[in-house]
Amino acid sequence: MRILCVMLALACVILLIWVWSQRRALHRAAQQLREVERTDSAARLRLAAPNRAAEELLDAVNVLLELRQADRASFRERERSLRRQIANVSHDLRTPLTSILGYLQLLEDEALPAAERREYLAVVASRAKALQSLITSFYDLSRLESGEYPLRREKVDLYTSLSGLLAAFYNDFTDAGFDVTVDLAQGLPGVTADPSGVLRVFTNLLRNALDHGQGQMEVRLFREGDAVVSLFRNGSGGITQEDIPHVFDRFFTADKMRTGRNTGLGLAIVKALADQMGCGLEAGLDGAFFFVRIRWKL
Repeated sequence: MRILCVMLALACVILLIWVWSQRRALHRAAQQLREVERTDSAARLRLAAPNRAAEELLDAVNVLLELRQADRASFRERERSLRRQIANVSHDLRTPLTSILGYLQLLEDEALPAAERREYLAVVASRAKALQSLITSFYDLSRLESGEYPLRREKVDLYTSLSGLLAAFYNDFTDAGFDVTVDLAQGLPGVTADPSGVLRVFTNLLRNALDHGQGQMEVRLFREGDAVVSLFRNGSGGITQEDIPHVFDRFFTADKMRTGRNTGLGLAIVKALADQMGCGLEAGLDGAFFFVRIRWKL
């Protein structure tokens, strides 16, 4: 009987020690959780004493902590991106507005000669059109990214679309000193696309080359397997290999100092339209030349 009492007492002591160690381990885990919350650290909860059920609970808590940490990191990155976008938008809107206001102030001079007045008015009109185009690009990109930009699917003749635009832009390129090479294959089959989307893509690529390229400009249109390929190739204009993964990003510009250049909305719109029309889009460097290649589905 005495031995049984001793054994029961010993069992009670062991049980009390186990309960105390478990409570202490859970208390320490709670302290760890409060510390993680206070410092917003990436530390994970650990259990000092073995307990399978409690360890499963802490594993679930750690998963939630990891998800929260990732969500906070994503939020901070979105916040930084938004601040950069606001700064870029402010810069791009401020540049033409400052110019417009400056010329309007000059136009207030009643003694201004008629020839200079006409010249200043032409500059104001040009800056106003640039501002209108920029605001339209902001709006269109927003609609494209939210899926609110209507696109039709029909047969489009890329040769007709591109040759007409090249004729309209040809003088702009030659006046800017570009050596232009055009090679458009005739008799190509039609592709499935949106006609206005095709014109917007080609216009943005030509405008991007004109604004940011230099030297030579090459435009090709040819068939490759089950697709028609359009290739735009021009002097790189300062783009590096490290820039290539970001050229289609909203507000990207290779000009790190942003000296007189606006945001890279043109190529971002090209990507959004190409994606929605199901085209294959590729950008890269070929020696000293930057190129954009699009595969249009037949």
